[in-house]
Amino acid sequence: MAKQAQPAWAKKASVQRAEILKKMASIIRENRLELIDILVKEQAKILPLATVEIDVTAVYLDYHAGLARSIEGEILPSDNVGEHIYVHRAPIGVSVGICPWNFPFFVMARKIAPALLAGCTVVVKSSEVTPLTCFRFAELMTEAIEAGELELEPGVLSILTGYGSTIGEALTNSPVPDIISMTGSTAVGQQIMANAAKHMTKVSLELGGKAPVIVMEDCDLDKTVDAIVASRVIFTGQVCNCAERVYVQSSIYDKFLEKLVAKMESCEVGAPRDEPAPACCGFVSKAQLDKVVGMVDRAKEAGAKVHCGGSAIDGPGYRYSPTVLTNVDQKSEIVQKEVFGPVLPVMSFDTFDEALELANDCEYGLSSSLFTNDYRLIERARTELLFGETYINRFHFEAIQGFHAGWRKSGLGGADGKHGLLEYLSTKVVYVQQ
Repeated sequence: MAKQAQPAWAKKASVQRAEILKKMASIIRENRLELIDILVKEQAKILPLATVEIDVTAVYLDYHAGLARSIEGEILPSDNVGEHIYVHRAPIGVSVGICPWNFPFFVMARKIAPALLAGCTVVVKSSEVTPLTCFRFAELMTEAIEAGELELEPGVLSILTGYGSTIGEALTNSPVPDIISMTGSTAVGQQIMANAAKHMTKVSLELGGKAPVIVMEDCDLDKTVDAIVASRVIFTGQVCNCAERVYVQSSIYDKFLEKLVAKMESCEVGAPRDEPAPACCGFVSKAQLDKVVGMVDRAKEAGAKVHCGGSAIDGPGYRYSPTVLTNVDQKSEIVQKEVFGPVLPVMSFDTFDEALELANDCEYGLSSSLFTNDYRLIERARTELLFGETYINRFHFEAIQGFHAGWRKSGLGGADGKHGLLEYLSTKVVYVQQ
């Protein structure tokens, strides 16, 4: 149905498509408390973070609606007399979006909003682990369509779920999609690329990360520690672009470590609706807990020193204590592979050149950060850190008007802002001779 519906959808004016996005945002706001409640229940996300996810999703849809008049082409001078060269942006066609379990509702909008605005029809597969919030949103849209409040023709948007080994394989092996946008692990991204290659289908992939943090001796130490801890414990560390490894200049290493351990130890681990809200809650599944336990246990067996945490927490839910490790090797699993939990390995360096080399020594390239007041080092980091995003003196989290994109094994293409919109537009050149 998506393929059949796409030509008519593409013929609508972009401002008409934008009105659909605005109505979707309105549906979210009208039903935000119900959606927040479902999100908390299905993935153990703490209430304040679930609230942010639902509210930002509505903002994201509205933001893309505001881009309706920004899709531009070009007219180029020709070498031939009486000829014009038109560079035209056209919708790429049918889009398949594959969503992760960690931010299921927001990433759904990330797959839907730019594609629909561009004139693509969309098939979204929500994670089989966390499909309920997306399904309720689909029900709310269906109710609005039946009530005549939302004009969305059949086939323009489909939301489904299922295992990657079945539904995911069928979608990514199909000749129908013109683009496959996926957020998830590097291994799955590589499989999708192999499937898509059979039909030369475009892929846009946001994959794993192992974000390095460089802490220089001139930083504001308290603010730096606060930012790093906030970055690591948000959603119990189950965030791809947040701090995963820390490199600290040796002159402040001991003082930094003392403050970091104290801050991590102060992070409460509790239930999603506890008041006040805890810093961490449980993992989304036992499989995720087992993964983190295994990685930390192997690090300890290899000689890592545990300064706090280092073990699962007894009781309800799949909880793990915020953990700081030292005496870890740069080539070790805990430093090189994505943990996706509240675990921070900490190492020291002497010079900025050394810090850059250590930070870049990783197969991932999603995000990185630097804490310093030296503008010369900031300028060097801008060009020498090999990551799609670099945060200076602040918490890891992207802006909707930016461009969320990974380098190396962290992905291809990207999302958000005007550059993310271009992922769903093909460039066509027309030569007109008078």
